Amino acid sequence: MEFTPSNLLVSVSALLLALAVHVAFAATEDLGNGFLHHGVATPVSNHRGIVATVDGEGRNVVLVWLFDHRGGYALLMINAETGESQEFAMPFPPGGDCPYASILSSDNKFYTHFNSHFVEFDPGKRAFTFFRRTAPQMAMGMTEDDNGVIWSVTYPQSGVVSFNPQTREFRDYGHVYRQNWSQYQRYVAADDSGWIYFGVGSTASQIVAFDPSTGRAKPMIPEAERAKGRSGYVYRDMNGKVYGLPVAGAEDKWYEFYKGEGKMIGQIQDVNPKPIITSSQSLVHADFPDGKQLKACDLVNRVLVVEDPRTGEVKRLQFDYTSEGAHIMGLAVAPDGTICGGTAFPMRFFSYNPQTDEWINRPSYGQWNTVARQGDRFFVGGYGGGFLLEWDPSREWVPTTKGNEDSNPLFLTQCSPTINRPHDLLAHPDGETLVLAGTPGYGYTGGGLLFWDRETGTSSIIEHTEILPEHSTMSLVALPGGKLLGGSTTSPGTGGEKKATEAELYIIDMTTKQIEWHEVVFPGVQHYTDMCLGPDGLVYGVADRTRFFVLDPIQRRVVHEQDTEATFGLTNSQQGPRVFVLDSDGTIYMLFVKGIARVDPLAYGITMLAESPVPIGPGGDIHNGRIYFASGSHVYSYAVPGQPAD
Repeated sequence: MEFTPSNLLVSVSALLLALAVHVAFAATEDLGNGFLHHGVATPVSNHRGIVATVDGEGRNVVLVWLFDHRGGYALLMINAETGESQEFAMPFPPGGDCPYASILSSDNKFYTHFNSHFVEFDPGKRAFTFFRRTAPQMAMGMTEDDNGVIWSVTYPQSGVVSFNPQTREFRDYGHVYRQNWSQYQRYVAADDSGWIYFGVGSTASQIVAFDPSTGRAKPMIPEAERAKGRSGYVYRDMNGKVYGLPVAGAEDKWYEFYKGEGKMIGQIQDVNPKPIITSSQSLVHADFPDGKQLKACDLVNRVLVVEDPRTGEVKRLQFDYTSEGAHIMGLAVAPDGTICGGTAFPMRFFSYNPQTDEWINRPSYGQWNTVARQGDRFFVGGYGGGFLLEWDPSREWVPTTKGNEDSNPLFLTQCSPTINRPHDLLAHPDGETLVLAGTPGYGYTGGGLLFWDRETGTSSIIEHTEILPEHSTMSLVALPGGKLLGGSTTSPGTGGEKKATEAELYIIDMTTKQIEWHEVVFPGVQHYTDMCLGPDGLVYGVADRTRFFVLDPIQRRVVHEQDTEATFGLTNSQQGPRVFVLDSDGTIYMLFVKGIARVDPLAYGITMLAESPVPIGPGGDIHNGRIYFASGSHVYSYAVPGQPAD
């Protein structure tokens, strides 16, 4: 059964985060060859699980899985009486991965499983005391059985492992329930006979029973009861049995499971879950063994708040930890001349002022996947929910709240499950229209388009079935005459089933919303990474980060193509990559991982201007002769030869 934080913990943490506006100066560093380093956009980490417990001396401590742009890099241990902290580096490389589930066992050990490694931390010994490589990849759910054995079930193909803390026996059963889509197993439970059960999502919900004695698994829910885009749910009851729902929330369809058998029992009168301290990456166990309570563990402000309910005493403690910062999703030039964007985990807004070398960092609404300027406003297409925000930099910042017209950024709309994870936000040159594109909700296949009319303040949504069935749109270009050129991706929504086999280009009329042309232009291509319209009326694009092409949209004919991987490597990437950067004269630049290039519109050649001192990640915009980009958690810029300097 999942433990969730108290309402007070949530409210105190939310208040601290809402006040966490940071202003700092960058002390920009000259890296040579035209490159400048402007610093870390969001210099904090995110938690991936927090538990209140005790160390080997019985002292109250807080354990925190730390996550920054590198992945889950350390375990932080904070003394809840003094604020003194100690950091323990993970005993294996995080590899960009991080905890998605963890568990505090009955004998006070803290476990997680990610980057294909299962790991145990003992707060009594103040050390990692076990880790082992496993079949890929990361636990989505964990539990403890009646014998104290820890169980983990992993994304993407239901890998199962067990660890006995007493005997130290570890077993990796491998992938036990393979599907042609990546699975999430958020709920795991063991009955008192030793059978393991886990709920599966999101393409089609299911509950799987696993027999440790044979290593075999079997699905328990009939096909007719499985739901698209949903997950199965299970919990362990104190009566020794496991109960589950084919779809979480369907309270009249309970199943009872025991010894690998299941039967539908309808509704449950008495729910008596066995207390197990486990959950997803949002785990917060706030109760210390002596009755004190953790009210806040704020990594942004580095503040710990602990209350003793018996006396009413509240301690507010400062602590510290190391961080290389949250990873940047993307950036663009805002109307006020600042370089703005968002980071993920934590979700933060950042603004860098090249004139003053000043940073501003604030809490943001959701994850800013895609950003774009249109006139005097800055727009955001974000995850989750496929939301659209409008920010006016000339006005005071007011945290975004749905329904609050005074918010700045203002919440305009959202379109999940049609779009859940945006990949492109087109600020149309008409100055009135915004078009959002991306992949759909969890477990779904095929994403549509959101059209937002700024003049009327209304939206229209076009489903994938009206564009390219089972495709999503990854890149967009505005063409003359009210047309749009779209480039698709075959990727489904997170946890969804891939159904399309080749990506396509298409043209859609913005007024009628009708598809006028579509074609598999390049056989075998899976993603049209990014595209832009050149001053010559031709479309410049890149597919699968390796194939550069030039398309005549009137003739609907490719006039040039080349494989760029051997010479230039891969183009940069992120959920909204912004590979192409155009200056005010229409000169086209391209961002590759290894450097910045310029496109020759006469011969369609590509010239590498400079190799970057860091791998180039999210793009990308130009301001006062400098191209700004991100690498991990850091912002950099490059002075374009021949362009006016700042």
